[in-house]
Amino acid sequence: MPSRNISKSVIKRLPIYLRILDQLIRREVELISSRELSNESGFTAEQIRKDLAYFGAFGTRGAGYNTIYLREKLIKIIGLDSITDTIVFGAGNLGTALTRYNLTKNPYVNVVAAFDKNPQLIGKKIDSLEVLPIEKAPEVIREYGIKVCLITVPAMAAQEVADLAVKHGVKAILNFAPVKLSVPEEIHVHNADLTIELQSLIYYSSAEEERLARLDKEVEDNKSKSSKTFSYD
Repeated sequence: MPSRNISKSVIKRLPIYLRILDQLIRREVELISSRELSNESGFTAEQIRKDLAYFGAFGTRGAGYNTIYLREKLIKIIGLDSITDTIVFGAGNLGTALTRYNLTKNPYVNVVAAFDKNPQLIGKKIDSLEVLPIEKAPEVIREYGIKVCLITVPAMAAQEVADLAVKHGVKAILNFAPVKLSVPEEIHVHNADLTIELQSLIYYSSAEEERLARLDKEVEDNKSKSSKTFSYD
């Protein structure tokens, strides 16, 4: 496939399309239009067609996309046609949940090791996987040729862990720590801050119009106070 300057937002949408296709195939749906994909994904039909057109012509005008064919193409485009070995730094509650999910529910990823510094966590089992001391990470990265890792350690430890991973060959990091990582330009980092996601969701759960009206009133009150302060009698 020729080199293209494809935005990160396009790449992030491809796994969403793939998940939808997986679900459609399980339901024995053979064809789907871009409009139907739009209903399933929340993206516009035009956006979907544009995203897929970066990589080729996969649909038939008037008929739509063959779900099995498009799924096979997306798997190859994303790089999921072979299982990706990965590791998890951090074996606390979040790290354990992510490790367990990817061990049992993600057919495209194989978690080969989980690491931690906490002596109380080292040696515990996450399903069949034993938590290893972080000192063993370089050895595991080299042995399995690890290029992707997940970081779920506390914020104060995240940069140190990222430095270690990058030093020994990791090229892509999924970072769950609430901190911005400093990495070389060629290293790709996706940040997944669950706290921010939840806080932004809370915005929609409360009385939005009432809250905005209250803020507007506060602004008007402040303007009124300001004008009185600088009035000349």
